[in-house]
Amino acid sequence: MTECGARDVYAANCPCRSVLDLLADKWSALALGALEDGPRRFGAIKNRLQGISPKVLTAVLRRLEDHGLVTRTVFPAVPLHVEYELTPLGVDACRPLNALRTWVEANIDRFPASA
Repeated sequence: MTECGARDVYAANCPCRSVLDLLADKWSALALGALEDGPRRFGAIKNRLQGISPKVLTAVLRRLEDHGLVTRTVFPAVPLHVEYELTPLGVDACRPLNALRTWVEANIDRFPASA
């Protein structure tokens, strides 16, 4: 197997692949986009991401947090208040993801209806 000394995403052992897998995931890309305007509570993120289940959103937010893209802040109040916010790394990741989302929206009519 090839080592990833040069950070070659095509190399089997390259750690870049796990990050690419995370960012190429539909829900991850959309969750990051939902946080571009600032911190949001779980319910607000779920409302923005129509069609996502609470279980899937929880898993996505945990993965984003584990990879340093999102922070989770717990406010000790009754009821418990939790907010998610982009880290500087998350803000950087949003730039190309935003461009991709914008391109998809602008070009969706060019794709076959069966796709």
